[in-house]
Amino acid sequence: MTRLVATLVSFVAWSALAQDVEADGFEVPHRTSAPPLATMQSIPEAGDLLSVAAASADGGWQVRGEALTIDVALQRQLTDLLKTYQTPWAAVVAIEPATGRVLAMAEHAEADPSLRGLCTRAVYPAASIFKVVTANALLDADVAPDERCCFHGGKRQITEALLQDSASDGRCVSFSEALGLSANVVFAKLTARYLDPDRLQRSARAFHFNTPWAFPVPTDPSLAAIPAETLELAATGAGFGDVYLSPLHGAAMMAALANRGQWRWPVLFEREVGQRPPELAVPPARAATLVEMLENTVKAGTARRVFSERGHRFDAVGKTGSLADKGRVFRDYSWFVGFAPREHPTIAVAAVVVNDAYWRIRGTWLGAEAMRLYLDKRAPVPVRHDGGVVVGGRSVDAGVRADGGGP
Repeated sequence: MTRLVATLVSFVAWSALAQDVEADGFEVPHRTSAPPLATMQSIPEAGDLLSVAAASADGGWQVRGEALTIDVALQRQLTDLLKTYQTPWAAVVAIEPATGRVLAMAEHAEADPSLRGLCTRAVYPAASIFKVVTANALLDADVAPDERCCFHGGKRQITEALLQDSASDGRCVSFSEALGLSANVVFAKLTARYLDPDRLQRSARAFHFNTPWAFPVPTDPSLAAIPAETLELAATGAGFGDVYLSPLHGAAMMAALANRGQWRWPVLFEREVGQRPPELAVPPARAATLVEMLENTVKAGTARRVFSERGHRFDAVGKTGSLADKGRVFRDYSWFVGFAPREHPTIAVAAVVVNDAYWRIRGTWLGAEAMRLYLDKRAPVPVRHDGGVVVGGRSVDAGVRADGGGP
């Protein structure tokens, strides 16, 4: 067991012990024996630029006379929201897809209010967010979105038996539906059938995993260990692997898909906007297919309930993720990454909440609320017309409870 060491342009200081697994030269912590959040240390105080930002004449924020891209109202609303709900650990990042401008980086740790860097540290298991990377690899391998796969079980782990078709497989869904439903066994089966480690690794690199970040706030690389053994590879493809993601990176991934596969590095200073040319992360046609598949998450999948609530009925695209550490200390990780509106996106978000056994909000609600707060300040956005009543620019079903159904 060794301490993770990596050379970064801006910052890397993993404090968690790592298992002897490497990914492009980085050693990757084992999720169950050395969860990085358990030993996370704050980023240096001097690097926490938002905490030292001052008001500028135009109402924005500036650091040392340099204007920031931050939407001050959104930043304050999200920070207040996290404090109000007393989230044990939580972070939410919002990016303007077309430019890479960071609109908000809000964080709060009720468990340790002095903790800094929750938005840029890759201390959270990516869980089913990694299915976006797997889906990209499967599409690259010519797996059709409508290919059907039958399955059972697999909610908490993938076993060798689950990779085999059997009479116990009582449900069949398409590859596209499986992404929206976050069907673990389907992704494990498809990974085992169609992917090898090199193809999955290439997809991870396309989304800039195992890559140093040059960002004004100290930022970890998001790490992905891609195993060679079939069962472990299948489990990783399904979201059970040793893969870690920062909220900043998660928002950038969704911004790339919103940009038809064009990756733009996030920028925090206005003077940096447009300085770095975009990179092609995913071919445009494949990016469009991924977006179409990710719509299922909101319309009929794991985020359907939250996006059916009053106030959240706008067209969005996204992916949820959840995973729990059930060791000596219980931690429940919940993610949402996505963008809105579906057409002409103006915001991409990544939200993660780490709860103990008792919780008030989870990642999907936080991500949807971040989108709502931003979109409400702008022109009316497209809404789904599925029998609801359009009220104030939002589609509301007659049966929605007055309290919106809770978080």
